Amino acid sequence: MAATALKLVFAGTPDFAAKHLQALLDDGRHQVVAVYTQPDRPAGRGKKPRPSPVKQLAEQTGLPVLQPLNFKQQQDRNALAALGADLMVVVAYGLILPQAVLDIPRLGCVNVHASLLPRWRGAAPIQRAIEAGDADTGVTVMQMAAGLDTGDMLHKVRCAIDADDTSASLHDKLAELGGPALVTALDQLASGSAQPEVQDDSLSNYAAKLDKQEGQIDWQRSAIELDRQIRAFIPFPVCYTELGDDRLRIWQARPEAGRGRAGEILSADKTGVVVACGDGALRLLSLQLPNARQMAVADILNGHAARFAPGVMLGKL
Repeated sequence: MAATALKLVFAGTPDFAAKHLQALLDDGRHQVVAVYTQPDRPAGRGKKPRPSPVKQLAEQTGLPVLQPLNFKQQQDRNALAALGADLMVVVAYGLILPQAVLDIPRLGCVNVHASLLPRWRGAAPIQRAIEAGDADTGVTVMQMAAGLDTGDMLHKVRCAIDADDTSASLHDKLAELGGPALVTALDQLASGSAQPEVQDDSLSNYAAKLDKQEGQIDWQRSAIELDRQIRAFIPFPVCYTELGDDRLRIWQARPEAGRGRAGEILSADKTGVVVACGDGALRLLSLQLPNARQMAVADILNGHAARFAPGVMLGKL
């Protein structure tokens, strides 16, 4: 059966979502009639309201933009219904949609989720996949249901997690994969060829939202675990440890062999600061001292070599 054009409403907020909206516009087979995004938030030093990446793209392309705080007001639900959309596409919108909203479009709502469901459900699937040491992840396009990322799966695309991937690099890979995956799922829905797959709840894990306190390094853990934690928390919240009374942020590291007291600096030169862990060691490659920018270890040692001398202990004493 040939696919027919769908009338779409798009709901999303950050850059990840904007890339998916751009993919729909570039494809051109389906009509985006309006865009929903979060209200403008204060940002930057001046704390002036800044439009989301999705709003910026919508305005550049002449699409109507709606920014309700939520859909608790009947007038907001009526406005959505008045658009007469066949389907609502939701990508990192930032609002939990009630069933009353999911039921408004003729074909309901679909969501693009940055995980191979049901593996990671929740707010931080990219970060939790790296932190857990998963070999791969991906993008799942699913039919939305009232539960948290529990809807039937429409289309999946797999992506390997490389040994040096951070959440930032993996985010960009998945953003590139997600657009074509979404277009494929929409074509299947439009043609009636979609074959929804029910999720196995027993295989799911909760990808909790990141907390800044999770960034603290516990040197008793293994070097492999700490490497995953550091990469998972780039660019936010960025892992840290204590260097005397200062907080030292760790932007890049790699695990290697080594033995000593957990948190002890074993060596320090232009190739890195090697720190003993509960099992193995970490070579710290890029660091940030308070009130300074992120720098390669070689540059930091030029002015702070004594602070990183062998035998110095990192972490809470």
